[in-house]
Amino acid sequence: MLRTLTPLALAVSFAVLAPTAHAADAAFPQRPITLIASAAAGGTTDLAARLIAEPLSKALGQPVVVENRPGASGGIAAQAVARAKPDGYTMLLQYSGYQVITPAVVKNLTWDPIKDFAPVANVLSAPQVIVVNANLPIKTLKDLVSYAKANPNKLNYASSGNGSLQQVATELLKMQAGVDITHVPYKGTGPALTDLLSGAVDLTITTPPPLMGHIQSGKLRALAVTDTKRIESLKDVPSAPEAGFPDLEVSSWFAMYAPTGTPQPVIDKVAGEIGKIMATDAFRKKAAELGAEARFMGPKELGAYTQSELTRWAAVVKAANIQE
Repeated sequence: MLRTLTPLALAVSFAVLAPTAHAADAAFPQRPITLIASAAAGGTTDLAARLIAEPLSKALGQPVVVENRPGASGGIAAQAVARAKPDGYTMLLQYSGYQVITPAVVKNLTWDPIKDFAPVANVLSAPQVIVVNANLPIKTLKDLVSYAKANPNKLNYASSGNGSLQQVATELLKMQAGVDITHVPYKGTGPALTDLLSGAVDLTITTPPPLMGHIQSGKLRALAVTDTKRIESLKDVPSAPEAGFPDLEVSSWFAMYAPTGTPQPVIDKVAGEIGKIMATDAFRKKAAELGAEARFMGPKELGAYTQSELTRWAAVVKAANIQE
């Protein structure tokens, strides 16, 4: 009799538990969500996290708290989220350079960009802008190349860390222009920008959001946008082709990921709300003011895009011989 009833009892138990689990997913969230940003305050990763956190808090009815954990080329933040309980209450706002370039650069990586994360949504996309400290005698991208050729290794450039898209973009420029410029890595765009403004470093290539105010004030000089066309927020800055570098096309993106194992209904709920927010004129206007684009990608599209970007940048890293 016991053998006969045990399967029945198990079936009843599963039948009772299944609706409960779905009910829990439907009720998500019931407490604050921590959104871990992989870079220091002041950079585009941080700006993207805060840009989406406020409206997402209102949409979900719970605070979405941004926590900055810079360092190790995105590894500190990535590890924290990868090891977090997969319940939707800890998520990652990741910079594309860290998610799809760092794995090609860092040996013995302690996290996997595909296996450890469930894609949620892309929040912002942006081209890069080549900027120099305004005190340098450099007005155009051609001036930069000429100066660098006349002064080998005298110029140095800042990036948000080894393997960042900033480093890869500048190494591409160096290869295409045939110049030597010294790399100085930082733990995020914020600290790099501080030293660029002080003159401790000479130039950087990064996304527009953290640069806009400094370009407008005249402290930094924008030389070119690494896109095929000019951007609305920097109409007077030439595109890469206009500046003489048609193959210097580099864009970055900032996306949200959850730990692998996070219930799909939770991911879909968060992604759905993000999609609604990004479709509003208010969000699109704020993104444009930062020099970025509100380009939404849901879980499936972001997952496929992440994989394709991993393949693309691995080839670039190898060609540029970028190492840890």
